[in-house]
Amino acid sequence: MDARALLRHRTRRVFLPLGCATLALAVLAGCSGGGGTSSTPTPPAVTVTVSGNSQARIGTTVQYTATVANNPNTTVTWQVNGVAGGATATGTISASGLYTPPTALPNPNTVTITAISQAVSTASGSLTATLLNPQPTVTNATVAVSGSTDTITVNGTNFVSGAQVQLQGQTFNATINSSTQLTATASLSLPAGTTTIPITVINPNPGSIASSSFNALVTTPASITAAARLLDQATFGPTLTDIQHVESVGIAGYLNEQFNTAPTTLPLIAATPPTPCATNLVPCLQSEWWQATLTAPDQLRQRVAFALAEMFVVSTNSVNSRAVVAFQNTLVNDAFGNFSTIMKDVTLSPAMGAYLNMLNSNKPGTVNGVPQIANENYARELMQLFTMGLVLLNPDGTAQLDSSGNTIPTYTQAQVQAFARAYTGWTYANADGSAPSKFPNGTANYTMPMAAVDANHDTTAKILLNGTTLPAGQTSAQDLDGALANIFAHPNVGPFVCKQLIQHLVASNPSPAYVQRVAAVFANNGNNVRGDMKAVITAILTDTEARAGDTNATAEGGHLREPMLWLTNMVRGLGFVNNDAKAGNDVIANASYNTLGNYTSSLSERPYASPSVFNFFPPDYVIPSTTTNAPEFSLENTASAVLRLSLANTVVFNKISGFTVDLSATSPLGAMASNPGNLVDALGMLFMHSQMSTQMRTAIVNHISTFTDPAQRVRVATYLVITSSQYKILH
Repeated sequence: MDARALLRHRTRRVFLPLGCATLALAVLAGCSGGGGTSSTPTPPAVTVTVSGNSQARIGTTVQYTATVANNPNTTVTWQVNGVAGGATATGTISASGLYTPPTALPNPNTVTITAISQAVSTASGSLTATLLNPQPTVTNATVAVSGSTDTITVNGTNFVSGAQVQLQGQTFNATINSSTQLTATASLSLPAGTTTIPITVINPNPGSIASSSFNALVTTPASITAAARLLDQATFGPTLTDIQHVESVGIAGYLNEQFNTAPTTLPLIAATPPTPCATNLVPCLQSEWWQATLTAPDQLRQRVAFALAEMFVVSTNSVNSRAVVAFQNTLVNDAFGNFSTIMKDVTLSPAMGAYLNMLNSNKPGTVNGVPQIANENYARELMQLFTMGLVLLNPDGTAQLDSSGNTIPTYTQAQVQAFARAYTGWTYANADGSAPSKFPNGTANYTMPMAAVDANHDTTAKILLNGTTLPAGQTSAQDLDGALANIFAHPNVGPFVCKQLIQHLVASNPSPAYVQRVAAVFANNGNNVRGDMKAVITAILTDTEARAGDTNATAEGGHLREPMLWLTNMVRGLGFVNNDAKAGNDVIANASYNTLGNYTSSLSERPYASPSVFNFFPPDYVIPSTTTNAPEFSLENTASAVLRLSLANTVVFNKISGFTVDLSATSPLGAMASNPGNLVDALGMLFMHSQMSTQMRTAIVNHISTFTDPAQRVRVATYLVITSSQYKILH
């Protein structure tokens, strides 16, 4: 062996032991003389830890976090009580660990929140959470004061068994009618004149918690006269049941109930309506309108919507009935909201768009060489008839005068043109409510708000009222909102709108002081909100001028019952029964409700059939040869007076097609016929707030006493009451 080979041989022999020693130091394992084996290290165990709040309150959510150690895959699967994703009874948990408790406490009121590693299914972590009762919320409340026992009624959410009501420093056990209503009885000492009182609802343990304080409305029982008069003003006619109810809950209590009653809307007319609407849609609309006004539980909402419909006028004389149904529903839904919302929703309704030509109003330009302007119809009528009037008003609704004693115009023709340009670019929406790509859209959409095509909107600057300028370059929606806000803020709107609402609900000729009091509420509902319709309606119906007749039968005021209200008052008071069944969810099979319009049309009124935008009667109509403002009297003449007599005769002899009015000897009124005085008093309560004059009562009692047939007594007495001048005027 040469020297180099020997060197290589020796090198190998030297380095092998050194390598073995080095490896032994690294892994703490020895080497045997002839060689050795190596071992793989055991990895650390994967662990999962769950963190988050150990308490969860019903009605809230809790975020839980899972920490996965010793594995790069940190994804977990969440469980509640061993069920992936949870369950309705114990609560659910999302993939991100957001836990939503159940709607009611389980038994026991604890749950186990578990996170399981998706990398190692045997690795998991858990946390036990205690569930607590929800925090109650109060949306409205009344305290009905009656003798020694007062009844507290609270509406809201999250009321649970064991809840209590706290007021005047006292705590009272409550009866849970549902999770949204509870009642309690108490004996309170309220100072005279108290109208509201703070109350709190406390849910019990586990997790006892109180609601925010709420000012409950204090109500007192109403007299029979006050109850009947309020219903005459606030509904389509008093009924015996409603009179008794208002007597019990009081005026404030009834208004509060009505404000919280869900709206009754009309069903949309089907694309292929049943007979008799197949060739004429108007009967579909009118039959549903009559049914809602006569039978809907939200009577105040329906009555206010009726008043609004006679202010914001559209007519089936030129508008498709499908659009008018949607318009009626808009007024019903918005009646208790804000007047600014009413303005916008009316403006964008296809019915109004078609009636006053804002629909498809294009930006100014030239067509076939002829200059075109934006359509001014809606811009003018929105100001003149719907919101402000022609002249500037004082806060009490009287006209402002200049130094020469002349009235001052509210707006100029240039401002009408500016508003008209602000309203350009609107057409029918697509079927899904979106804006079409063409203008005008030739496919009518009667049920959804109009949509804007900005390419057809005038984008120049526009000078509006009080020097307000809409800047150039705005979209259709921006200009519309700016224009409506400009009108809504005008000081005329409060007195102008409030006076008309008073005229429709309470009195044709309200005093300036009455108008000013209500207009002040329109300007500020007490919480710096302008246009709050609930506050305005409450102010109108509870004003001292509105309620003066409750205790003084000779109090001035009131208005002539317009034909549709005259008929609804009669048939509701007499307990009418409709003889037709409703066909599915659409219109009435033979539209018998529509027949009611046949009777009122001869008196110049029929639902949504006004001859012009000025309504069936103008709000400023003055009876000839007098100075008395009495709008409904524009429909009253010799012919209409005789026709009312004929209609009353049709009612009492039970000849209204499709309806039954029971005035037989076995009817509730017939049971009183043996005592003519009792019969006349019952009719006086239903129709005249128990304020029939002594002279009238005596005359009717003496006359019906000459009949021996009980049914004849009932029919004649009813006829004499409903045709009397004292009844025709709602005092």
